[in-house]
Amino acid sequence: MTSDHHNTANPIIYWYHQLRATDIPFVGGKNASLGEMISQLKETGIKVPMGFATSAQLFRDFLNQNQLDAPIAQLLADLTAGVTTLADTGAKIRALITQGTFTTQQEEAITGAYQELCDQLKTANVSVAVRSSATAEDLPDASFAGQQESYLNVCGGEQVIHACLQCFASLYTDRAIVYRQEKGFAHQQVALSVGVQQMVESEAAGVMFSLDTENGFPDVVIINGTWGLGETLVQGRVTPDRFMVYKPLLEKPGKRPIIEKQPGNKQQKMMYASISQQDNSDTGQTVVLPTTEQERSALVLSDDEILQLARWAVIIERHYGCAMDMEWAKDSQGLYLVQARPETVQSQKKQSVLVNYRLKEKSALLLEGASVGSAIATGQVFLINDPHQADQFPQGAILVTEKTDPDWVPLMRKAAGIITDTGGPTSHAAIVSRELKVPAIVGTEHATRSLTDGQAITLSCAGGTVGQVYEGTLSYDTQHVDLDDIPQTRTAVMINAAMPEGVFRWWQLPAAGIGLTRIEFMISSQIRVHPMALLHPEKVTDPAVRQTISQLTQGYAYPPDYFIHHLAMGVGKIAASQYPKPVIVRMSDFKSNEYRGLLGGEFFERHEENPMLGLRGASRYYHPLYREAFKLECQAIVSARQEMGFDNIIVMIPFCRTTGEADKVLDVMAEAGLKRGENGLQVYVMCEIPSNVILADRFAQRFDGFSIGSNDLTQLVLGIDRDSAELKPLFDARDDAVKEMIAQVITVAHQYGCKVGICGQAPSDYPEFAEFLVNCGIDSISLNPDSFAKGCRQIAIAELKYQINTAGHE
Repeated sequence: MTSDHHNTANPIIYWYHQLRATDIPFVGGKNASLGEMISQLKETGIKVPMGFATSAQLFRDFLNQNQLDAPIAQLLADLTAGVTTLADTGAKIRALITQGTFTTQQEEAITGAYQELCDQLKTANVSVAVRSSATAEDLPDASFAGQQESYLNVCGGEQVIHACLQCFASLYTDRAIVYRQEKGFAHQQVALSVGVQQMVESEAAGVMFSLDTENGFPDVVIINGTWGLGETLVQGRVTPDRFMVYKPLLEKPGKRPIIEKQPGNKQQKMMYASISQQDNSDTGQTVVLPTTEQERSALVLSDDEILQLARWAVIIERHYGCAMDMEWAKDSQGLYLVQARPETVQSQKKQSVLVNYRLKEKSALLLEGASVGSAIATGQVFLINDPHQADQFPQGAILVTEKTDPDWVPLMRKAAGIITDTGGPTSHAAIVSRELKVPAIVGTEHATRSLTDGQAITLSCAGGTVGQVYEGTLSYDTQHVDLDDIPQTRTAVMINAAMPEGVFRWWQLPAAGIGLTRIEFMISSQIRVHPMALLHPEKVTDPAVRQTISQLTQGYAYPPDYFIHHLAMGVGKIAASQYPKPVIVRMSDFKSNEYRGLLGGEFFERHEENPMLGLRGASRYYHPLYREAFKLECQAIVSARQEMGFDNIIVMIPFCRTTGEADKVLDVMAEAGLKRGENGLQVYVMCEIPSNVILADRFAQRFDGFSIGSNDLTQLVLGIDRDSAELKPLFDARDDAVKEMIAQVITVAHQYGCKVGICGQAPSDYPEFAEFLVNCGIDSISLNPDSFAKGCRQIAIAELKYQINTAGHE
């Protein structure tokens, strides 16, 4: 504590600038943290609204002078003995507290501090937020999220006094009593301070975390935001906007590493109530209003504001020395931080064991929403609107409701999984589900209308940030990977990454980077539109298709920017998961029939008899039918590498038939700003055609590395349609002819200083194939993440055999 604490022997009021984070016993976690930011971080430019706190000792004195300690202790004892119910106990204790009174000295201290705050802000009856701050909250291992009450837009000394009493009483809400019991906190050893803070008349507000709350990835800041006051977001009334920033590149001059901007529906906003909207309540007034169409489609933060908040998050995390959970607000004067506390879920997890869930089968997809956790749950739907019906809720059912608040916690504990209509990753349902380790999918929009009571469903959060609800009870695997047991290898073992949504799940794997990212997956699932339809909308003659494309590209003055923006973000997010280790991004390799499946594709793609051997890969990139679109792909890579800063991205060209074709593609790339060797750019080529092997020396002079595509190479060496069921027994990458090709390209590539890798499951599925690749001296092997540990063990054994054999021949 600072010396200012000792102005009186037993102070009633502490101003935030007097406080430090170590003052939790005096003013509770919330107020101590606000004091820490105001007193210690002012020079950093972080703005925190002014305010003061009542002392925790005031709460103890209040109970003592109103002779409440004994009756409260008796009521709690009766609850423990089963004599009274939780609801009756909580209601009686709260009534006792709200009927109590402050002494004249205490009341004058509070109203005097409020008046001093008004004077400092030069505003009569300034609007304040009155919030509870318990001496056991905001600790690294207990969040106490939403356990006590807050009162917003409180004006005038009398209203502040009334709000303080209401906060005192909220220490004994039903949910707070249960939470303390479960966390092992003795009720009457927890005291309550009240924070009185200048209210930001928020145009927008939200929360942010200095790590990914779903998987613990430490190198990002996650920001959620909505219009108006932030309470609608925390309460789960709205699905907020979501932003993600990569922290390590924030400090690089000129880089703007925003790797996610996901709009939410934001259908409501909480605002200050006008005089005509207020009732006779003594504790301040807010009103919830519908948002306009324009507000729903617009993002609540600009790029500059996103980056500013992210920088503040980094400063605060560095200052506190741990991952942080923060609240922010924005008014006409700019951004403010209104709270910061330690993150309490991921920071407590055991980091040496990775648990992976995988569905073994699929069925009809019923719903999607934001996933919470990474687990899978099965069970029967139980639709419920009232948390007080907990006794009717069967253990192990799937809870389906519109939204949750702290009163739902007893019921949530009984659920195998939770699904809500509204809310985002920082809503109450999401926060509590994480803490309870119950998988949840929030913000589905219509779960309560689409699902029926008793319906058997499977809830899967195993795919990343988007969770899915499937019809029926599906079987699944659970895999526990002990990271300490994964052996080190001489061969670089990398992982394959398909989609940005789930890529951070694997950040703990000791991978050497990403050996294959296919951007066509991002184009088909996230962008959905044929890039030529964005460049030449006049050729799209179907009104329904034009309308859908128009809706998707809303907010983009130049429709091709929609393609560049989304592809750059997706690639950037994947690159962030491994930065600064190499991430190999393969340019699009759709066949013409697959391109036709994109919105508007039928107006730009020709029918081909054999698309597998038709206009695909490198041939497209310089062809008049696609050249302009390929330049958009290149511009997205330029954005990810140069604007965001992910210079670990290596570009890879697929299905390049001739060296002349290679030259044409490299020329088009250079025209679009991607020049091999410039800004450290490396360009690899897929080795999947016999000509790539036969002329490996010439390809090696044009590219920095090769990546063996064993499926296409096997198909073209053996002359087998890889999709033929009849010929499936013959299709084998371990065939001697294919192995000869692989061995040859590795030898020649190494003569020219080029690296060679391979992507696929064969090395983890077939130990003898891993042994063959190691003996050939392959530089890297890229595996699917769920077979990484197994693959590493196979490769380590193969390397040991090679070492023994080599030593034996010396």
